[in-house]
Amino acid sequence: MTSVRDLTYRLLRQHGITMVFGNPGSNELPFLSEFPSDFQYYLALHEGVAVAMADGYAQATGRPALVNLHSAAGTGNGMGALANAWNSHSPLLVLAGQQTRAMSGIEPLLTNLDATVLPRPLVKWSQEPTTARDVPLAINRGLHMASLPPSGPVFLSVPYDDWTAEVDPRSEVLIGRQVGAAGSLDATSLDVLVKRLSEASNPVLVLGADVDACNANNFAVQLAEKLGAPVWVAPSAGRCPFPTSHSCFRGPLVAGIASLSAALKGHDLIAVFGAPVFRYHQYETGNFLPDGAQLVAIVTDPQEAARAPIGDAYVGDVRAILEALAERVTSTGRPLPAPRPRPSREAEVAVRHDMLTAGSVFDIVDEIAPAGTVYVNEAPSVTPVLWERLRLEHQGSYYFASAGGLGFGMPAALGVQLAASSRRVIAIIGDGSANYSITALWTAAQYKIPVIFLIMKNGSYGALRWFANVLKVDNVPGLDVPDIDFVALAEGYGVHAVHADTRDRLKHALSAALASNAPMLIEVPTALDVPAT
Repeated sequence: MTSVRDLTYRLLRQHGITMVFGNPGSNELPFLSEFPSDFQYYLALHEGVAVAMADGYAQATGRPALVNLHSAAGTGNGMGALANAWNSHSPLLVLAGQQTRAMSGIEPLLTNLDATVLPRPLVKWSQEPTTARDVPLAINRGLHMASLPPSGPVFLSVPYDDWTAEVDPRSEVLIGRQVGAAGSLDATSLDVLVKRLSEASNPVLVLGADVDACNANNFAVQLAEKLGAPVWVAPSAGRCPFPTSHSCFRGPLVAGIASLSAALKGHDLIAVFGAPVFRYHQYETGNFLPDGAQLVAIVTDPQEAARAPIGDAYVGDVRAILEALAERVTSTGRPLPAPRPRPSREAEVAVRHDMLTAGSVFDIVDEIAPAGTVYVNEAPSVTPVLWERLRLEHQGSYYFASAGGLGFGMPAALGVQLAASSRRVIAIIGDGSANYSITALWTAAQYKIPVIFLIMKNGSYGALRWFANVLKVDNVPGLDVPDIDFVALAEGYGVHAVHADTRDRLKHALSAALASNAPMLIEVPTALDVPAT
């Protein structure tokens, strides 16, 4: 007899999935029983860590990742991380256990009531199969749904007695089935885009995370160079879609209506690729676009295209469209923009003599880290400094929580490192952020995942202090997080850790971490620098 569980593992193999990220409960044990020897289970000590780890892995590979969570409580614990995955278009199959069908009518303990409703609206599709024989079809559908554009998380709730049920013999046809999407523009639409870009007197490109996700950074470079156009990164982008050392690069746009419009002043055509238009944060009055500017966007998500308040939009394959435009647009002959001034690499003076500035820290990291290093960022208060100081020149070099949900960085770095084993991953984490997913250190130690955790320790929720200035509010409680010993915490979880409070100590610690093939945490006291509003 072939069981539902046996066929499910065959389907997972067919899709290249042999890793499971999870934190199991009783309802999940039958699925994990007789766990296949060719699969690897990565245990996280909290469901949010499991989801974020899978998120990082899925983003770095571009393929679906499987998360195994416990019923309602476990799914609830993972919802914050699911928000980030949803905004990043991360292809996840979230598989949660459900109580046995034999007692479903009396709603016993650990029943997930309205299981399909719980994870919405943070999933593309959500289902609990009606019968055990429907489970393989639901698994197959979920994997395809997660991958089809716009990719994203899906959710399945499976009663635990379904796994040992006999499979419907007709389900065998699911093995080997493929589903794909073709989304290039028709010739007429492509001609219109080429004409608009070619005839614009001062075009500008705004690139989002989906450009990096579809491996189209080089096509963006080619198009920018042909147009002689500056390139901005869309606000709140979770990835870096353009080399920061390129002459055309201008940095990330500010997530405010008036500020963004002011940054794009003087441009007659704003071409957006792979980003919402736009993901604002702080409220500002003003016009969405500068006077005289038109906007056209190419996105993968019809929801993003439809909800944009301005401009024209095309929904399609961002890579295919960028490649076609890079080939068909003729060079305008415009000189490339002058490179943006880079901050001085001279030692900066911190507010306190025993603390480095964020700029000094990133200068040291940029100097010592090898080419191709991947950075996972969850230090919001110093993110603008990071964009100024670090050279991000390769595809897949940067990841950030697209929904702004804390707890992403440390576990996502583990997932990225598993996916990009030939590159080193440095997780740049604020001390406020670190506590949301500190248990990721245990997973790093247990599975020997060689991520370098750089804790920017300023004793505060620095980003909230900045936002307090924006909102003009004073005497707000709960913005400080003093007296946390991250070295002791890391050692307790089994990760070697050091305290580096000078440039020389940081250089020595980072060099040692890079020379090692084990995870390491470096605690760096940094001056709190809240940007002026």
